[in-house]
Amino acid sequence: MTLPLNPAMAATEAPPVMEARRWLQGVVFPADRPLINVSQAAPVEPPPLALRQAIADAALNNDAAHLYGPVLGLPELRAEVAAQWSAAYDGKISPDQVAITQGCNQAFTAVMSTLAGAGDEVILPTPWYFNHKMWLDMQGVKTVPLPAGPGLVPLVSDAAAAITEKTRAIVLVSPNNPGGSEYPAETLAAFRDLCRAHDIALIVDETYRDFDSRTGRPHDLFMDEDWSDTLIQLYSFSKAYRLTGHRVGAMVAHPARLAEVEKFLDTVAICPSQLGQIAALWGMRNLGQWVAGERDEILARRAAMVAGFGQLPGWKLLGCGAYFAYVEHPFDMASDALCKQLVRDASILMLPGTMFQPEGSPEGRRQIRIAFANVDAAGIAEMFGRLAAFRP
Repeated sequence: MTLPLNPAMAATEAPPVMEARRWLQGVVFPADRPLINVSQAAPVEPPPLALRQAIADAALNNDAAHLYGPVLGLPELRAEVAAQWSAAYDGKISPDQVAITQGCNQAFTAVMSTLAGAGDEVILPTPWYFNHKMWLDMQGVKTVPLPAGPGLVPLVSDAAAAITEKTRAIVLVSPNNPGGSEYPAETLAAFRDLCRAHDIALIVDETYRDFDSRTGRPHDLFMDEDWSDTLIQLYSFSKAYRLTGHRVGAMVAHPARLAEVEKFLDTVAICPSQLGQIAALWGMRNLGQWVAGERDEILARRAAMVAGFGQLPGWKLLGCGAYFAYVEHPFDMASDALCKQLVRDASILMLPGTMFQPEGSPEGRRQIRIAFANVDAAGIAEMFGRLAAFRP
């Protein structure tokens, strides 16, 4: 049977995380070598008990939690984001510049729908977050790869050379998924200036901002009084508060752009999850110290990853931060084939660089992403032992 399909959708790759999970089918892991899953960058533990109790209380006693809410999100949550972000970035953000979405992926798809259509171009640094590339492919928007520079930080000069009359936006992720790099404030400011000069949008995805290793504000973009003429910031509550299943994200942008975003959101989901928003608001108001503890643990695991690769012959650590280590392997085989073999022979599930680079990229063949947020110190040590012993 031949199914009628949108050609752009048919040409879009399958979800990489789901593809990697299929590699586990039929594989039996020995009792003394259980699977180490470092493929997905999401918490696997539930929210802390106090937050779960707040969710339960809302479900039982707040009738509005079960009804449609405002398309752009609960006013209280929008105001809380505006207030906390204004303080954290030493800038001025108002509630009408904040929208709440069903996760950060929806924030990206919503705002990109206001920016680019079929035939337009968007610049993505490589290695890229594959869901960003997938959405652009689905919409017939051309993705222009921007190879990262030293430390997996893209160079503004390279981006300037890639801009054409069809360019609508440059997308940056910091701390980066998949590379782990934390972009210097000067780099982000230079990208802002470049985008402003060309009258295109700068989208900065800060899903992992709560796990940045730096102290103080990570950039000065919101200190610019005219930030909203160029900057669009994206965020996810999923990582900081373990709310992945509740799907709560946010975007910060000019109110006129959010008026266009509202059209998309009303058509796709009508409104964000009420319970998820209630949970995010409660978390923002009550879990600051708990999130700080989570950050300390992630930074400790990051240090263990840096130390481990420093002692692993042949492997090269290209970037490490937030939930990720991005590495170059030493073997004479493509990373996708290598990752499949690591499942069978070492009981490790990782994602190959081929999922984060343009098709046929020689860099992708040598690279692997390791998401270490759900692996404790003992698990990290065991992973390095298996990698040291592995022979393809």
